[in-house]
Amino acid sequence: MQITAKAPAKINITLDILSQRPDGYHNVDMLMQAVSLYDEITVTADPKAQSEGEITITCNKEGVPCDSSNIAYKAAKAFFAYTNLTHGDMTIHIEKTIPFGAGLAGGSADGAAVIVILNRMYDARLTEAELCKIGEKVGADVPFCIVGGTRRATETGTTLSKLPKLPACKIVICKPEVSISTAKAYALADSRTGTRLCYTDLAVKSLYSASVRNVADFLHNDFEEVLSLDVINSIKSVMYKQKALGCAMSGSGSAVFALFISERKASKCAQALKNEYEDVFVAEPCRTGVVISKISFDE
Repeated sequence: MQITAKAPAKINITLDILSQRPDGYHNVDMLMQAVSLYDEITVTADPKAQSEGEITITCNKEGVPCDSSNIAYKAAKAFFAYTNLTHGDMTIHIEKTIPFGAGLAGGSADGAAVIVILNRMYDARLTEAELCKIGEKVGADVPFCIVGGTRRATETGTTLSKLPKLPACKIVICKPEVSISTAKAYALADSRTGTRLCYTDLAVKSLYSASVRNVADFLHNDFEEVLSLDVINSIKSVMYKQKALGCAMSGSGSAVFALFISERKASKCAQALKNEYEDVFVAEPCRTGVVISKISFDE
């Protein structure tokens, strides 16, 4: 049996880091949005196999680990541990379009897709809440990648609240070659002093106006603030010159996104960025998370 799913990337409309937790993680408050930039994941296995088999990871992009460190592998293991099901030999192929090391949750999207696919393939009939519970064990962004849409994410990022949808718009995404250490970014954020504004509160309120312009006024990322990287500022400068309503870094970086109402302006911005950067995309808000796109049965 073979099942394929499309897994959308995410952007952080806001990312507020609130405090460090005793367990070493951080309490955050984020407004997250799924976007129409997808990885495609295909799982091939015999769900009727009773003997324990191997999980093999393959990927179309060099640099992506194809071993037990891959989130897709960890997601499969977490699914079978939760359900107590057995599996035979299994191949998970990742057709990657979402840049990795970008703050776009590409790895988490892949893990989310594996959990959704295996739930269907093995007829486990788990609820969305149960799928998210499995996802939490794999990565903080995995539950969001399962459900998608527009959500507020609190605590460690795994507690999700549904919100009014982000109004229709065009989203230009640019990923420079530089990658950022999440651990370093958090360390810098932890060194800050003084009181800080919670941009997520403001951005969430702006959603109720159904105005992209209003939402764009409150784009914010604490990581971007503490890292202050020249390349991020350079990309934002190009975006603003092309009349972006607002722009910000996503996650711990290094991808930057900009919001547009005009498709023409978004396309013009993407073309200007492509003069210097390879990974440039034009996307739209995505109302769902992982979606199964194809199911094939052995004859």
